[in-house]
Amino acid sequence: MNKIIIMGASSGIGRAIAETFASRGVKIGVGARRVADLEMLKAKYPGMIECEAIDVTVPEAKTGLARLIEKMGGMDIYIHVSGIGGANPNLVVEQETKVTDTNVTGFARMISAAYNYFRHTGRDGRIAAITSVAGTRGIGDMAAYSASKCFCSAYLVALSQLAHKHGTKVSFTDIQPGWIRTPLLRKEKIYPLEMTLEHAVPLMLL
Repeated sequence: MNKIIIMGASSGIGRAIAETFASRGVKIGVGARRVADLEMLKAKYPGMIECEAIDVTVPEAKTGLARLIEKMGGMDIYIHVSGIGGANPNLVVEQETKVTDTNVTGFARMISAAYNYFRHTGRDGRIAAITSVAGTRGIGDMAAYSASKCFCSAYLVALSQLAHKHGTKVSFTDIQPGWIRTPLLRKEKIYPLEMTLEHAVPLMLL
């Protein structure tokens, strides 16, 4: 059975994906900054979940991923969901750089670590990431978020080419959802073509 690791599983899409797999009897590894939320998830599905406190914005995150892989006894699928966003029409610099620290630097750190695991072990694998349709055209109030998701998609395309060059047996999946009702969205606002987690997540896992 595939050994699956989900990065960013403490809430939103990541948690919903984790719960879907665990409820199907699939053992998974989960990582996030808020380890207390991961421990609650582990308690809800006894024997099905291994967890590790991982902050993708710090260099030590790679070591955390390695520990989680060891707990799982290997990794076949890596799913990267970790990300932040939000409107910033006034381009507050601290908010813009916080987004890029997580969605660009953190993304590259973890995806490259997962890729190198597959390359150096010679193990077949898959790397999947939740990006966004915002990365295709951009959203005016969300410049850093849009640009960061464009980076993520381009990074996966480039790694796919690199895998072919290296002869690494890893495939890539870029999942580009629109508006999904998660804690990232403002509670009082209704978004265009908004979807619920209950509707969107099963479509991602087909």
